[in-house]
Amino acid sequence: MIKTAEFVTPKHPDKICDLIADTILDAYLAEDPDSRVAVEVMGGHGKVRVSGEVTSEAAAVSIVDIVKSIEGGHAEADVQISRQSPFIAQGVDIGGAGDQGIMVGFACRDTENFMPLEYETARNLCQELYKAYPYDGKVQVTMEDGKALTVVASFQNSSSIELERLARLILPAGNYLVNPAGEWTQGGFESDSGLSGRKLVVDSYGPQVPIGGGSFSGKDYTKVDRSGAYMARKIAVDYLKKFDCQTVTIKLAYAIGKAEPVMAVGLLDEKKIVKIEGYDLSPAGIKNALNLEAVRYADTAVWGHFGRGFTWDMVDK
Repeated sequence: MIKTAEFVTPKHPDKICDLIADTILDAYLAEDPDSRVAVEVMGGHGKVRVSGEVTSEAAAVSIVDIVKSIEGGHAEADVQISRQSPFIAQGVDIGGAGDQGIMVGFACRDTENFMPLEYETARNLCQELYKAYPYDGKVQVTMEDGKALTVVASFQNSSSIELERLARLILPAGNYLVNPAGEWTQGGFESDSGLSGRKLVVDSYGPQVPIGGGSFSGKDYTKVDRSGAYMARKIAVDYLKKFDCQTVTIKLAYAIGKAEPVMAVGLLDEKKIVKIEGYDLSPAGIKNALNLEAVRYADTAVWGHFGRGFTWDMVDK
């Protein structure tokens, strides 16, 4: 089966927005761990807009300063923040989920970190090329039977000859498309707009694995789009060991204002359905199980949310 996955660098416009959103979240949580934060970021061409809802006792958070520290101080920051709706809060106050939604967790035996091979190959290549060219960039890898067929690599400020030489050293493949539209020196917010939560497939497991649809960055644990997806990954990793199978897909679904999921099922090797048992799947239970209070969310905003050694990637012994 032929499979393709892509990855982007931290200087990609969408990932800059994710980093801004999660750095804002971290700033509020550092001062008030009970902060409720749901912010979206859009940036590009000299402007960055931060919009969303924050309910917090934190008083020293400067969103404008955070924006300028990440994007380089060149853009005008437009901030529009309101408190969380009281109609949402009335459900969250009693321990319920901050929204409805479906979350997917996945684990497989393709790689040591239980991630799909094509995804991990694209991520590793992107990380290595980024060391040489720490700018806006992206890669795409097409694989068949564990071997790379085609590598696509586009990096700002790179020499196509040198970029291809380096890509060949890192990942042997049959075909290389390097800077296929030509070499380029304008990238990031200077050349394109970005939006937080737009790289959901890159943030997750690649295009072979379904996603629930909710973005992660800029959201605290009460937003189960994020915490539920992390817990689903944790269960998937646990079940991979428990049932000695090749793939595990976990699906959770929540109703806004309700603590327990309305669906919690697992699929082993794409055919055997199992119930999820032995986990507290309430938002508070997930927070405690994964020690989310200790997480620095900005660390998750680049290089993907899974397969990187976070608490939700760990197998219970």
